[in-house]
Amino acid sequence: MEWVTLVSDVGFPAVITFFLLYRMEQKLDDLIISIRELH
Repeated sequence: MEWVTLVSDVGFPAVITFFLLYRMEQKLDDLIISIRELH
């Protein structure tokens, strides 16, 4: 229900953008951790 409200308030492209940025942030955190383990 909250997704429907968010999409109607902000717009579909904005919701997709925030979702992708959130996933990318998690991937970058994993990458940083992996790089630190190499040192």
